[in-house]
Amino acid sequence: MANPQNHLNTKKQSKVILIGLFTDSPSLKNGYQIDELEQLVNTLGGIVIDKIIQYKKTIDPKFYIGKGKLQSVLKYAIEQKCQHVVINNDISPGQIKNIQAFFKEKVFIKDRTGIILDIFEKHAKTKESKTQIKLAQSEYLLPRLTRQWTHLERQIGGIGVRGGPGETQIEIDRRLVRNQIIKLKKELLKISGTREVQKKNRKNVFKVSFVGYTNAGKSTLMEKISKKKAYVKDELFATLDTNTRKISIDRNKHFILSDTVGFIRNLPDNLIASFRSTLGELIDSDLLLKVIDISSIEYELHLNSIENVLNHLNISDKKYLIIFNKIDNLKNQLLIKNLKKIYPDSLFVSAHEGLGINNITSKIHAIMIRNNVTKVIKLPYNKLYLIDRLYNEFEILTRSDNNEFIEFKVSGHKNKIHKIICEIEK
Repeated sequence: MANPQNHLNTKKQSKVILIGLFTDSPSLKNGYQIDELEQLVNTLGGIVIDKIIQYKKTIDPKFYIGKGKLQSVLKYAIEQKCQHVVINNDISPGQIKNIQAFFKEKVFIKDRTGIILDIFEKHAKTKESKTQIKLAQSEYLLPRLTRQWTHLERQIGGIGVRGGPGETQIEIDRRLVRNQIIKLKKELLKISGTREVQKKNRKNVFKVSFVGYTNAGKSTLMEKISKKKAYVKDELFATLDTNTRKISIDRNKHFILSDTVGFIRNLPDNLIASFRSTLGELIDSDLLLKVIDISSIEYELHLNSIENVLNHLNISDKKYLIIFNKIDNLKNQLLIKNLKKIYPDSLFVSAHEGLGINNITSKIHAIMIRNNVTKVIKLPYNKLYLIDRLYNEFEILTRSDNNEFIEFKVSGHKNKIHKIICEIEK
């Protein structure tokens, strides 16, 4: 979807200059933002040759960093044979057009959201994630169309690419992108319909989902808990597609564990919207596992980033458990002691070293049975078709076969017990 010339070259490392513009006072957090942007660029295969940090009271409405600064950046980029400049902030469509027109085609401009979209495109594997990222890219592209976006009909395809009388190329391109957005939204509706069927099949199972900052170690935790291989790579947004495993505690108790796309500071709204069907796993979960990289200096910001996305999805009040991961990388052991006081129910683990993994499963089990009750259920022989449900949904404490019914003493969630008793009494 994007202009192919504007992509970082993932086969041959592209040189990149980073620009950060801040309107507040110099601080460490600003440096962390630029370091995070460098990680994003590295994930795409780019190599950062310089970081330019600028502090100004106001942002230039036309050229963002100002025409004079832009001129010096262009000259420096040409001297260094660098074709890509990436701005840390999300800049307006008008500013991107103005900067790109100023650069002509000697250097290409990207903002932070553009880089994140390129990473998502690189990592998308399934039809659902590929469709979701195409939608997000199309919505991002529409207000940013310039003359450099040519031959969109070859990239998008479809009927009716010829313009009507007096219709300019840019108008044709806009119409093509709007049609693409409509088409992609219809495709996602079909895919989400299939996902709803899958959810119905799991409606009686306790559902747990990982949620956390990208590269916090969620996929490694999934691998350790499920004892099955998961895709694990030390780069941002390595996992986009929902990965689901059935975890058995014993014969009668099991839960569904899901891992999905990681978060990042100021995750673009159109990405959250496009990935809503995938993030629906979080909405339907009984328990969220908030995974935090404790070795990161910005662990508090990571917690805030998670909260922002959960607020966006209107599920900030959902039951959760905080898991501080990567304790093996932590130099300041006093931090664990302090965090235990602030978050007394949290867990401290190392997915890489396999430390504390059993504590996670035990804690999930304790939460699962928190609302459990013990009840005697009398199952008549004409209702024997319900016997599998009894064994699958409850812990059978005792069983006694009588002439008219089978008497079970079961332990399970009070709502499920009430439901099956109602079915027996119909």
